[in-house]
Amino acid sequence: MFHTRILKLLAATAVAVGVAASAHAAELRYAHVGAEGDIQTIFATEAATGIAEATSDAVTVQVYPASQLGGVAEMVDGVRMGSISMGHHDFASLARIVPEVAAFNAPFIYRDGAHALAATDPQTSPALQAINEKLVAEGGVRIIGRIYRGARHISSNFEVKSPEDLAGKPFRAVPLDLWVSMVKGFGATPTPVEVAELPTALMTGLVVGQENPLTMITANKLYEVQSHIAMTGHMQAVLAVFVNEEVWQGLEEEQRQAITEVLEREAQESLVMATESEVELVEEVKGHGMTVITEAEGLDLEAFRTQVLEQIRADFPSYETYIEQIAAVE
Repeated sequence: MFHTRILKLLAATAVAVGVAASAHAAELRYAHVGAEGDIQTIFATEAATGIAEATSDAVTVQVYPASQLGGVAEMVDGVRMGSISMGHHDFASLARIVPEVAAFNAPFIYRDGAHALAATDPQTSPALQAINEKLVAEGGVRIIGRIYRGARHISSNFEVKSPEDLAGKPFRAVPLDLWVSMVKGFGATPTPVEVAELPTALMTGLVVGQENPLTMITANKLYEVQSHIAMTGHMQAVLAVFVNEEVWQGLEEEQRQAITEVLEREAQESLVMATESEVELVEEVKGHGMTVITEAEGLDLEAFRTQVLEQIRADFPSYETYIEQIAAVE
């Protein structure tokens, strides 16, 4: 009992500090795990600048990139407690609060990047608004924006054209249940690896492949330890920007509105950036010696789609309603 009360007191103190900072100095601590050069890092930096400008410096944002405040689990816990004001990562990182939020990261559910942003708009998406109510009630966390990073593709140190090529091979999974399920759908053996440890894991052979947007692959120079990319586009990589609810409510209404508008503008910019950069990035990885495999080169995209969706539906039947709502978004 005493231990529980101490934990509650610490959590309350952390939130109080965050709220005080918001109300008085209005300085928000923004954490993420993205590397320098990645779209998500550019997003956070530009959002911080935009928020300061939009609020005439009444609200400032200090960004802590590249896991400076811990990995994904530590970041989410920090935002829940209020010791970190806000952060961003895959929607599925919040599944420890509301499991169904991971549906927004499910593979093969978005038509394209524009659809991904529309379906995850906190202002207009019924599916996301329903999830947000649960996040606030059960975890004290609110999604206030999102980032589009581009389609995710498979990289490996051998040719991959179908799930059969990955059968039984150790393949990196983001340390979240949804990714473990998806990698099983790939036919591979899921091996959870934090992003900061990924280059080493690939170099040592702990895993023989991984999946990420081309922006991440180039920013982290994975072409130095991988030889092939299969252009599966299995996920439209969209990240949630989330905030501690008490910190958020500690801001003035005008400040919240200004932050929302900045995040929406940056979300649309991330879509443009990711879309325009993909063609250039394909040429860049080819220039580094990677072999790029598309359907024209024999990639069996339908086999991946069928096998992965079967695995997701088997592992997460509760996602079905949200996936239907997402599909209905124009």
